[in-house]
Amino acid sequence: MSAAASGRDCYHRGMTSEGQTARLLLRPLALEDAAQIQEVFPHWEIVRYLRNTVPWPYPLDGARHYIENIALPAIARGEEWHWTLRLKSAPDRLIGYIALANAEGHNRGFWLAPPWQGQGLMSEAAAWSSDFWFDVLGFPVLRVPKAAQNLASRRISEKNGMRIVCTGEQDYVCGRLSSETWEITAEEWRAWRAARKG
Repeated sequence: MSAAASGRDCYHRGMTSEGQTARLLLRPLALEDAAQIQEVFPHWEIVRYLRNTVPWPYPLDGARHYIENIALPAIARGEEWHWTLRLKSAPDRLIGYIALANAEGHNRGFWLAPPWQGQGLMSEAAAWSSDFWFDVLGFPVLRVPKAAQNLASRRISEKNGMRIVCTGEQDYVCGRLSSETWEITAEEWRAWRAARKG
């Protein structure tokens, strides 16, 4: 068995490790996060560019339903990996979310509450998640679709060495928009990372 397959098999059993960046703690998603997500998540600035699978208006039990019936079962099946984002300086306060998925053409999604946007925090979390995707799970390529109008998300992909490989249209919470799929391979990621460290 390859090291990559062995790594994925370990995480197929519902195990997700905690992570950290210079400023963030990434904690594996738990059912007890529902109350904070329900408070922070349902804001138009966060949801408008998410896929239209997100219900809007967001139901009062939306976070708990999502965690209990969608995210945790997918984690247990070894298909997805989810983390809440918290500042190291305030570890009890949830400010965002990032998830990885072994799904065709859609491997990562994230959101960050508006007060913490524009500070480079999600770029840190995205870089950490790329390390996890390639180095721990052993996947060969990372693909991330997003609305072309979502300039902040596009900048994060650019900063993390990704490139556009296809375009089209997709339905988002705010409606049907032009969509782009961004990609980076494991080899490209490691070269980009080495250049940044050098």
